[in-house]
Amino acid sequence: MASRSAARPASEEDEDAESTAPKTRGLLSALGLTLASTLVWGVAHLRVGRRWAGGLLLGLFVALAAAGAVAGLFFRADLLQLAVRPDWLTGLAAGILALGLLWITVVIRSYQIVRPEALSLGARSLGVAGVIVLCFAVALPTAWAGYSTYLYRDALTSIFRTGDSHGRPINVKDPWNGQRRVNVLLLGGDAAANREGVRTDSMTVASIDTKTGDTVLLSLPRNLERVPMPPGPARDRFPYGFTGDGPATPGLLNEVYQYAEDHPDIVPGARKNERGPELLKATISGILGLPVDYYVLVDMFGFADIIDAIGGVKIKITQPIHYGLEGGVLQPGDRTLSGKEALWYGRSRTYSDDYTRMGRQKCLLRAIARQADPQTVLTSFDRLAAATKRAISTDIPQELLPAFITLSKKFNDGGQVTSLQFVPPLIYTGNPDYALIRRLAAQAVATPSESASPSPSASASGSGSASPRASRTPRASSSAEAGRQTKPVSLDATCP
Repeated sequence: MASRSAARPASEEDEDAESTAPKTRGLLSALGLTLASTLVWGVAHLRVGRRWAGGLLLGLFVALAAAGAVAGLFFRADLLQLAVRPDWLTGLAAGILALGLLWITVVIRSYQIVRPEALSLGARSLGVAGVIVLCFAVALPTAWAGYSTYLYRDALTSIFRTGDSHGRPINVKDPWNGQRRVNVLLLGGDAAANREGVRTDSMTVASIDTKTGDTVLLSLPRNLERVPMPPGPARDRFPYGFTGDGPATPGLLNEVYQYAEDHPDIVPGARKNERGPELLKATISGILGLPVDYYVLVDMFGFADIIDAIGGVKIKITQPIHYGLEGGVLQPGDRTLSGKEALWYGRSRTYSDDYTRMGRQKCLLRAIARQADPQTVLTSFDRLAAATKRAISTDIPQELLPAFITLSKKFNDGGQVTSLQFVPPLIYTGNPDYALIRRLAAQAVATPSESASPSPSASASGSGSASPRASRTPRASSSAEAGRQTKPVSLDATCP
């Protein structure tokens, strides 16, 4: 039996083909105009003669693009400051989502006004599929941007509290209130599943010049003994220096944090998880003779997650570093360390000592600061935000974050980082010369004018009560300092 198509005259088949071809071309043209309107708003409207609507959409698109370009080129510093303000981040997330919805509306409406009439079911389905693809192409990046902004705001508000923990007023126009330096205590917390509490095995005060961003790192070894305690309940209990709490705690500096958490009466008025930082800040302030304004505590195992989130850290290793119970070794050379390897790079004491690893920790921080560029942060933002929330605690208030951003920019524009470690042979940890520590710390952060104009009445005291003015008095080097590092040295010179 002959098919129906075979029975149809050739002239009818030619007419069908001629009528289908324009419709196909019309659909492709409509999809092309819709794609053009996705890239530049208003093209489809102008093509069909809707000049008012097309001109409005085109003008709005050009204005948004120009505003973004101008902000990125000329107001980058201001954008960085706004990026650490939760209220602006909330508005930004809402604006991104609104922009995405508007963009999708433009795509759909552009197709509606240019699509051909009387399309077949297959052609209509093809057109709808094309529009859906374009909508997804718009929706996915805007949804990702909005979600990332939300994650960032959530991490920011989880880590940084509002207001000063001591009730001090914060003037955002003059955030440092005339301070020449802001001192931040950087702590590495060595918590673990098989150990109760937190040991602060890494303790460094970053003293930052608020005018230039130049930073001096003053590092204290974890095993300092009989550290002078601050006035109040702590000194009343340990009038001759911290001696710990029984045979299991021999009285080292890295035990002060957990001792305060376990003994609420020694830091009256402070809440849980705040007692340790408060007492350790006050204790280290007395050791150095410098005020400690804020602290940042990084959990060492969470620190490994941060390294993995940014894709590892590049560092040069000059000699084998042995680590772990499995006998792992970090071999010499230019290496990209994973989070676990970076953790062991900063923690290992096998065939070395506390003081060697203190130096490696400074070099590791330097490497991370240099490599954590915006592109790296953006490409791994969700993982980085989650890891940061788990790993970091601090009492730096949200209101000061823009000021710290400004300091970081000054540092990146030519600021210097120097380091002074109070370790043997300069300081004997079993019987430390705390007067010497205070004097050298004062000299390390002093300006040339302060160094050249000593106060004749200044004196150092081993009780931890020396005033900042007294501690800034330089003296001639004693025989105990001969041949030892008594001044900060550049990390560029000491790190490989």
